[in-house]
Amino acid sequence: MSVKLRHFSVLPLCFLGLLVCSPVIVLLSGSLMSAGELSQNLAPILSKSSGSYVRWSLLPRSPTLRSQVELLLDSPEFFHMFWNSVKITGGILLGQLLLGAPAAWGLARFRFRFRKTLLTLYLILMLMPFQVTMLSSFLVLDRLALLDTPWAVILPGAFSTFPVFLMYRFFRSIPEAILESARLDARNALQVFWYIGVPLGSAGIVSALVLGFLESWNLIEQPLAFLKEQALWPLSLYLPNISLERAGPAFAGSLLTLVPAFLVFLSGRDYLEQGITAAAMKE
Repeated sequence: MSVKLRHFSVLPLCFLGLLVCSPVIVLLSGSLMSAGELSQNLAPILSKSSGSYVRWSLLPRSPTLRSQVELLLDSPEFFHMFWNSVKITGGILLGQLLLGAPAAWGLARFRFRFRKTLLTLYLILMLMPFQVTMLSSFLVLDRLALLDTPWAVILPGAFSTFPVFLMYRFFRSIPEAILESARLDARNALQVFWYIGVPLGSAGIVSALVLGFLESWNLIEQPLAFLKEQALWPLSLYLPNISLERAGPAFAGSLLTLVPAFLVFLSGRDYLEQGITAAAMKE
């Protein structure tokens, strides 16, 4: 009886899993549809016609790779925006690594006045959404003459407080006895951080970088607010306006945009689980 109940309880979970994955399934099927089939299905929402509803089939009537070929061979703007995303994401991750890791180590292993106050400030800034800090960030970037440059998106992301908070938890869990042994071997503070802190806290560093990549790769509000020139836009803004004529390449572009994030998530899934567990632990 218990086995039957267990199997019965799996059914709602499977249904919820399919429901969560339904956007990706629709994206995959749409990228394989012909232009005529997409136009027929999306006409009620992408045209001025009224009185009809969107129709969608999970299996295309006549599967084709024409949209992928058109995107890869006849859409130079796609590759240009892809390179913009690579530059922005790479700059943000490099900044979070060079700035966040030492800051997290200092908060975790050094004792100084107002340390807890500074950590509380980090937590408050981490909880603030972009809409709250958008105006102040805009004014600062304008004063520094960085608006409409990739640095307008890279610098705020590089100084994000969430990677510091996440890496702080891992550095905090390193036993003090190990650090004392390193100091007895005539290691200075920088050497202790490099040879002891970084290897033992590598799981926190990698999990922070994985989360940072997933966030930076999908940025929308920051580029829209700080980048007026469309030539600087990342790949996440490749689809600001969808028309019936470009629906096929739009589906194919969305699917290809998802691939790097999916691969990074799979490669860092174990570290990501450790990071989520560490972030949930109390001080």
